[in-house]
Amino acid sequence: MKLTKKMSIFGSPGSLWKSLLSVPVVILAILLVVIMVKRLSKKKLRRQANLKEIAAWSGLYWFCKREIENAMNYGGEKICLGRGSAGQVYRGILPSGQLVAIKHLTKSNTSESFTREVEGLSRLRHPNLVCLFGCCIEGDERYLVYEFCANGNLAQHLLRRDSHLTWETRVRILRDCSYALKYLHHHIEGCVVHRDIKLTNILLNEKYQAKLSDFGLAKVMGIKESKVFTDVRGTIGYMDPEYMSNAKLTCASDVYSFGIVALQILSGQKVIELDLDARDQLTRKARDVSMGKRPLSDFEDPRLNGKVDKTDFEAILQIAVLCVAKSSKGRPTIELVFEELDKVCRDTETRMKQKKDESLSTTSTPSSKSSKSAPL
Repeated sequence: MKLTKKMSIFGSPGSLWKSLLSVPVVILAILLVVIMVKRLSKKKLRRQANLKEIAAWSGLYWFCKREIENAMNYGGEKICLGRGSAGQVYRGILPSGQLVAIKHLTKSNTSESFTREVEGLSRLRHPNLVCLFGCCIEGDERYLVYEFCANGNLAQHLLRRDSHLTWETRVRILRDCSYALKYLHHHIEGCVVHRDIKLTNILLNEKYQAKLSDFGLAKVMGIKESKVFTDVRGTIGYMDPEYMSNAKLTCASDVYSFGIVALQILSGQKVIELDLDARDQLTRKARDVSMGKRPLSDFEDPRLNGKVDKTDFEAILQIAVLCVAKSSKGRPTIELVFEELDKVCRDTETRMKQKKDESLSTTSTPSSKSSKSAPL
């Protein structure tokens, strides 16, 4: 009877052995978890140390969170400039009084994008690329501090019914963007493919100088190299059809995206999210106009009120149509695109100067009146 009670307390010999064997298994599992957590934290700290090192030699400032919060809440008012898929962008004011734009990355999967942005922009310096001043990592929160572009992004201007973007300004914006891409595609470390050229990633400063921004998807590769990626990323409507179908990325992928932007600037297409149907409709219409099947006026933004040079408009339209060729082999290189746009831009500036000089000469010339001297 006593033996039976003991058996009922400890269970059968088989279950006892199972209990004893499960103990080391549980301990081993806990040890593995601890090791993994330590490794991940070490990797995270190592990556953060690498970013600090990059920031140090590239001249980027490593902000602490208090400095970021003080900048965003300067004057007691927090002003949000825009919201994106990764987080929000706020206006900030540094102790020196300098205006900055602060991007707060809030999504948990943005660490790779943050790292790529810091590593990329720390090595890139160009008048038509947005300047990264510094960054901040505290816990899971990440901040990027950029130069402030007073006139927002290009999409905001094209969406407005009373857009004040003149023909001359639009030509200059296109020239600026192609100049930035030319620099990226011929960087000393290789071809930097932006992968996300679109209206919202083109910022305008107080002089309406274009600044290409957001390098979270950028990839570095050889100039004539193509790479196949498992993750096809970008913005639908601006993405290269070849890249979308076979995941093969080349420098020509950026050229295609630039072509779509150029067509939107010419036509003034007011679309927040460009889907594939809207893109195909835009490119079809552009091809018809470029081939003479439809008049130029069918593609011209009506807000320009006809104040465009028809020859220059047609020249830029032809360039844009070549950029959006379905096959990458049919697209021009960004060098050729820049050369053509730079020529159009210089011609436009020359005409503007001539008009200004003529206007000044007509207003400043005094009317000649014959006057007789008084008799002595």
